[in-house]
Amino acid sequence: MNHTVKYALVGLAIIAAPAQAFIAEEPPHSVVSEDGNFQIRDYEPMIIAEVEVNGNMASAGNSGFRPLANYIFGGNQARNGGNTEIAMTAPVTQTRSQEIAMTAPVTQSQSEPGLWRVAFVMPSEWTLDTLPVPEDANVTLREQPARRMAVIRFNGGARDARFSTKEAELRAYMNDQGLESVGEAIYARYDPPWIPTPFRRNEIMLEILE
Repeated sequence: MNHTVKYALVGLAIIAAPAQAFIAEEPPHSVVSEDGNFQIRDYEPMIIAEVEVNGNMASAGNSGFRPLANYIFGGNQARNGGNTEIAMTAPVTQTRSQEIAMTAPVTQSQSEPGLWRVAFVMPSEWTLDTLPVPEDANVTLREQPARRMAVIRFNGGARDARFSTKEAELRAYMNDQGLESVGEAIYARYDPPWIPTPFRRNEIMLEILE
């Protein structure tokens, strides 16, 4: 089946499904502390599929989503031959790309302004040894180590100015708590586009330097 048609059919099926069908697996984590819209979380190791794209935040997010969706919908080579589908998880994350990767995966010196990394978290039952190989060479798989994250939660549309404002709020909160961040902010979107804009769940995450 043509992948474009498949995406449309998947979308229609989800729209027609009951509310519980919208629930997707999220990366395993524990909440260390909570203060209003702010949380400190400990994330377990995870595997991500990611692609690097150019553009502003919105266009890069759209451009990066397509090859990643193609990968999980069967654009891959299974270890035992053929291809396989991988369950969609939440959130879809987007980070300004880095020139130099340090031991923490999301760190930078000075990044190119229009370069972004868009990523899907792989379901927890998969490992690097069992995940199918992407057909698109631009899609890469890597393991993300455990880390502690500061998070701000908010609802609404994904606009550059809104994300920048919320990132500034998160950095101010961390400063008040005596916490130092490492790397660039991660922009996380949890809901599909057919969810009404005021109810869409968004987060910004910053890794805490320990």
